[in-house]
Amino acid sequence: MATFPSGNVNDYRRYYMYTFNKLAQGTLAAVVGLAFSVGVLAADITGAGATFPYAIYTKWAEAYQSATGNKVNYQGIGSSGGVKQIKAKTVDFGGTDAPLKETDLNAAKLVQVPTVMGGVTIVTNVPGIGSGKLKLDGVTAADIFRGAITKWNDPAIARLNPGVKLPNLAITVAHRSDGSGTTYAFTNYLAKQSMAFKRDVGAGNTVNWPANAVGGKGNPGVAANVQKIKGAIGYVDIADAMKNNMTFIALKNRTGHYIVPSRQSVADAAAGADFKVKGMAPDLLDQSHKNAWPITTATYVLAYEKGKDPIRQKGVVDFFTWSLNNGQKMAEELGFVALPANVVKMVEAEMKNIK
Repeated sequence: MATFPSGNVNDYRRYYMYTFNKLAQGTLAAVVGLAFSVGVLAADITGAGATFPYAIYTKWAEAYQSATGNKVNYQGIGSSGGVKQIKAKTVDFGGTDAPLKETDLNAAKLVQVPTVMGGVTIVTNVPGIGSGKLKLDGVTAADIFRGAITKWNDPAIARLNPGVKLPNLAITVAHRSDGSGTTYAFTNYLAKQSMAFKRDVGAGNTVNWPANAVGGKGNPGVAANVQKIKGAIGYVDIADAMKNNMTFIALKNRTGHYIVPSRQSVADAAAGADFKVKGMAPDLLDQSHKNAWPITTATYVLAYEKGKDPIRQKGVVDFFTWSLNNGQKMAEELGFVALPANVVKMVEAEMKNIK
């Protein structure tokens, strides 16, 4: 450490050179620190995948940018596309409604966490029959979607709906044309109800729909087909059904109650679920709560355990941490169901594996 010069000219020179160097070092450190801070603030991240959470992810992104200045761009391209892109390392996070199994997560070195919950609802366009007025059970719904029941006044539907005037109208099945987590949840539910559906159509992101069925891209595509085709029946998430003011059916649940889809019936279905499993993806279909909506699902984010860009990795964690703690009301306004508080804490703990 330099001491104040005694009066010797050389001492003065050494003192002032020492002071100048220290000031310069301090300025450089400040500049580097500022640059790093700005870099962190400018950590724009991109994601792609499931269309089911598109509305809430874009809403969260807008609010997050207003709060922090950081940008998040999410493209709704379907769950299969999201998984493909995260594995190809072309996005910072992927979105999927069809959760990956533990073996897939380990092989791809990915972390998977849920973000919000919702439900897949069956929507119709049957003249004269409003929302919740038409009842179906799982077996009958499966027969409709595999093409075994082709008219709305079929005896199987009539037996479930005494007193309802059913038209002699052809049924058109509307389905997703792209690889879809919504399809995954819906077909897995129907496959549980009917071995014939599992045999004829299958269960997964893409399946073998009947030849006379009509495909649409994304949930909006299915919704549009149902709305424009008289006699159509399809499946979309509850949020899209609510947004488009669609007509939905009452579906018989595991306890024998006919349930209309709602945030509460989705929350009741998830009440007893164990999110401690690897990938935090318990089976939420056909739960035993008396008010449970039978086709309840969560949507998931996939991120790298160890990414190449630490700032972007931190950006993914920061965005979803902020959203889960500040965006629950936004989710509910859009028809989604917020994760329970204890599950949010589990998600935050799991996200520590994103390095």
